[in-house]
Formats: sequence, structure tokens, C-alpha cells
Amino acid sequence: MKELKAVVFDMDGVIFDSERKVVECWIEIAAKYGIKDIEKLCKLCLGTNSAETKRIALQFYGEDFPYEERKKEQSDLYHERYDGGRLPMKTGVRELLEFLKEKGLKIALASSTRRVVVENQLRDAGLLPYFDKVVCGDMVSHSKPHPEIFLKACEELSVAPECAIAIEDSYNGIRSAHAAGMRPIMVPDMAEPNEEMEGLAEVILGSLLEVREYILKE
Repeated sequence: MKELKAVVFDMDGVIFDSERKVVECWIEIAAKYGIKDIEKLCKLCLGTNSAETKRIALQFYGEDFPYEERKKEQSDLYHERYDGGRLPMKTGVRELLEFLKEKGLKIALASSTRRVVVENQLRDAGLLPYFDKVVCGDMVSHSKPHPEIFLKACEELSVAPECAIAIEDSYNGIRSAHAAGMRPIMVPDMAEPNEEMEGLAEVILGSLLEVREYILKE
């Protein structure tokens, strides 16, 4: 195995407990308008960027579904509740980031979320200084599961993909990291690991604290 030189994080569901909060906001909007099966749609969209999410939603509900209007309401509700550092972090985030810095490993973020949202949330949580590079959904042409976002993160870090771990919670994220030739670690959030994930991930761990212990053994 090549020497480990970098760790690339997904954000939603890995650093922040945000995916559940997004779904909760969607459930409220869905209840208001009588939109059915919103949780099923949310699962299909895990790990994808805004353009791909819209495509999936219109395929799911039909081309006449007022996606932009409902998405804006959901987004407004989410930001009203969780902006300003109120978004809960996943267990072990700061400990793992501190550990990686101490080891001299490069750190990047590869999130399908838009850059302005990513940087604001990391800044509000006091985490932005830990990251050497931040690559976001609106900085690439293809959404996860395409490998582009992870390949770009490795390129910006000047690290070969096989020398980098990718920490992901979603199926699309693990598919993306695997396709990029990285070492995918799945830390499940809303998507339970299945047989495909067991095959694609180097390891499936229960928390970021377990990731720290896993890297420590290298």
C-alpha cells in the first residue's frame, strides 16, 4: 500500500449532522404542500450536487413539479435554523482534524454543496483553517458518483489518488472515491452500508474517532 499523504472529507453527513436536518426541513415543506414520498427522494439524492438533485426530483415527481420554489422554501428554512454555527457536528470531527494536522497530512474537502455554503458553514464552526483545499459542487462539471470532484481535490493537493483516503457517508460518495482510485472509508450516516459498499470501501467504520484509530495503525 502506498504511503498515506492526504485525507479528503465529504462534508454533509461526515463533518456535519446536516443531512438529517435537510430531510427534516423537506418533510415540513412536503407536509405543507401534500408532497408524497419526500424521504425516498432525499435518499436518492444523497451525495449529489444541486443540478443532479433537481434532475432526480423532476424525474421522480414529473417535469411540472415546482422544484425551484419548494427547494427555496426548504433552503430558507434550513439556513434560518442552522446558519451562524448552529449546525451540529459529527462526533470526533475536531479530534480527527487535529490528529491529521499533527501527522503532517494534507487535508481537503470534496463536497457536492455550493462553495459559498460550504465555506460559510466551515467558517462558522471554526473548521475552515484545517483545510488546505476546498472543492465544491459548483466548481466541477460532474456530480458524484463521477470521480471528478475527488480527482480535482487530489490534484489541488498535489497528491496521487492512491495516496489519499476519502471519508464518505453516501453510496454516491463511495462510488466517486473508488472510481477516482482513492482509498474510500465509509462512515455511514443515513445510508446503511450494503454489499456494494462493502466491496467498494476499504473499510466501514462507525465514527470519525474510529477513523483516527484506523489511520494511527498505519
